Amino acid sequence: MPLYKDHELKIYNSLSGEKEVFTPIHEGNVGMYVCGPTVYSNVHLGNVRTFMSFDVIFRYLLHLGYKVRYVRNITDVGHIVDDVDDGEDKIAKKAKVEQVEPMEIVQRYTVDFHHILAAFNFLPPSIEPTATGHIIEQIGIVQKIIDQGYAYVSNGSVYFDIAKFNEKYQYGILSGRNVEDMLANTRDTDGQSDKKSPQDFALWKKAEPEHIMRWPSPWSDGFPGWHLECTAMSTKYLGEHFDIHGGGMDLKFPHHECEIAQSEAACGNSPVNYWMHANMLTLNGKKMSKSTGNNILPGEILSGDNPFLSKPFSASVTRFFMMQAHYRSILDFSDDAITAAEKGYARLMEAMETIPTLSSSATSTLDIAAWKKQCYDAMSDDFNSPILISYLFEGVKFVNLLKDGKESLTQVDLVDFQKTMHAFVFDVLGLTDEKGADTHLEKLENVVNLLIEMRNTARANKDFAMSDQIRDQLIALGIQLKDNKEGTTFTLVP
Repeated sequence: MPLYKDHELKIYNSLSGEKEVFTPIHEGNVGMYVCGPTVYSNVHLGNVRTFMSFDVIFRYLLHLGYKVRYVRNITDVGHIVDDVDDGEDKIAKKAKVEQVEPMEIVQRYTVDFHHILAAFNFLPPSIEPTATGHIIEQIGIVQKIIDQGYAYVSNGSVYFDIAKFNEKYQYGILSGRNVEDMLANTRDTDGQSDKKSPQDFALWKKAEPEHIMRWPSPWSDGFPGWHLECTAMSTKYLGEHFDIHGGGMDLKFPHHECEIAQSEAACGNSPVNYWMHANMLTLNGKKMSKSTGNNILPGEILSGDNPFLSKPFSASVTRFFMMQAHYRSILDFSDDAITAAEKGYARLMEAMETIPTLSSSATSTLDIAAWKKQCYDAMSDDFNSPILISYLFEGVKFVNLLKDGKESLTQVDLVDFQKTMHAFVFDVLGLTDEKGADTHLEKLENVVNLLIEMRNTARANKDFAMSDQIRDQLIALGIQLKDNKEGTTFTLVP
């Protein structure tokens, strides 16, 4: 029987402002969409925190036994426009500066995004669609909204009619804003004269002659509105009504608000049951900002090449640091904070390495069932990772007491304890035992060096058949030997 049958999951729904019992539309199945990056620069640490929060959510849903379709898009049309960049396409702008094709920018930073997330041990999503791969679907949704009377064409562009929409629905239901608050507060600041009202947002924009990224449509050669992309990709792969939609807190308005409006206008129903938003990451108590220099990239944490940290920190330590705050809380990143997290991570990993060495007893003096329930209750209460971690450190105390012979567990309880610790530390939180990985690599190196010595002996004895056999069998295992003047070295090959 799947674990979700035994553990009632509650999720804080941004739409209602309350924790709600999670009931999927289709029992045992979860559809989840998370807004991905716009790939015109290196992924920043705040984005990593958001995606890490949903990685843990994804992991826990899988652990509970749900079949999850997790969709996270790549925005490869950089038309997010605002007053800061004077309405320029961010991808095209970067391409012009570097004198390359826009898709070269997209490819470079998509690769960077994947590289960073892999380094931090993220599970890949089930589907990772791109905005440019779904232009036809976006045009189809625009036409549906026009046909329903909630959009209008103006000078080759198509705008969503907020006033018309509000005659039947409520724009602002997610953020709680009213129409007056929204005046001139959308990201589309260019082309205002084409709109009936300043708060109307673009579904399709006619491309100016200098605009590089453009596609044909019934209305003009142009490009889709930012909000439209996520509506098209989420509904294509999850249906017009799905379970969870997530993203950063900064996307609640206008992006997610517009997604709701578009779906209601096109399909006649609200698209999502549970809206989830991860909070921001600050650096030394201040907002992260490239312009002020108060900014650090994920890779700079790993390399130590930054002015904020006293030394490099591993990906798993950084991940553990982030898990110590609830995803809806602001988290401040600092040298002191991650140094403290490193010590806690080391204690946890030491305990994980000790557990397999523990021996069982005829009786148990620890209530493992009650402790296990506390772990599940924490994560089932809106994915409360800091509370879970506090219970995992109760588990660390158990390990030390068992090691010192001050407490005891039966074989059944010891197996259950080890299985639960492993599940939450590695499967749910996504941590890795980096010390253990180093130890395994060292052992591999010792074994290969021993085989190299055996091969050298065989060559010295003119037993070339044995020498070749060792070399060939190692290459079959992905280990390539290289002979040179200094001796023989090896490399790992795919």
